[in-house]
Amino acid sequence: MAPISSALAPPQAAAHERFGFDTVFEATGEIVPAAPRPRRNFSADEVEAIRRAAYAQGEAQALAGVARRQADALDVIAQTSQQALSRLAEVAHLHRVGSADLSLACARAIAAAALDAFPQAPVRAALEALAREIEAAPRLLVTADAELTAGLQGVLEETAQRVGYPGAIIVRDDPRLAPHAFILDFGDGSASFDPQAAAERVAQALQAALAAEGLHAEPLIPGAEKAPTDAQSSEG
Repeated sequence: MAPISSALAPPQAAAHERFGFDTVFEATGEIVPAAPRPRRNFSADEVEAIRRAAYAQGEAQALAGVARRQADALDVIAQTSQQALSRLAEVAHLHRVGSADLSLACARAIAAAALDAFPQAPVRAALEALAREIEAAPRLLVTADAELTAGLQGVLEETAQRVGYPGAIIVRDDPRLAPHAFILDFGDGSASFDPQAAAERVAQALQAALAAEGLHAEPLIPGAEKAPTDAQSSEG
């Protein structure tokens, strides 16, 4: 016979499970299919296929990242190259200006040396060039600086005889004229030569040409000219 205490003890309460919704219905009353449970066991072939797919996906993502970085690098290179070409154009223009100035300085030095060695050559050349224009003039007045007029009469008469000018030649000196400058006056017209003024006109013309070209003189990259199309080649 069991002890009285055990017989009179109240029965233990049964454990209650939580109420769960195993079946879900849509608004139309249809049953919503339950999501498939993830698999936990895979075969060796399936594991290898998953590994290859993951490797391919990672490789594709890595290549896409490399392509993006390459595109960004190309953009940076393009911007830097554009800035460098702009600067190179400025440097090339300054080089052209400097070369032109050096050429003018050399030309002035050569011209000055030539005039010192042959001071009467420009007057003789001018008389030969004007032979057709002065052939009907009865008199030719030549004005020059004092150093140039020395011995100029005989040179001009010899040149006039060679070109067939029958008129009189009168040589006068003018201290207001620059060295090696002269004026030929034949009545209906005149011609003059001033080495300093001529050099200044050449310098101004060269500076104007350089200013007009600016930074667009010639292609900075050899072969950068636009190649003719097939249609242009056939037309040519």
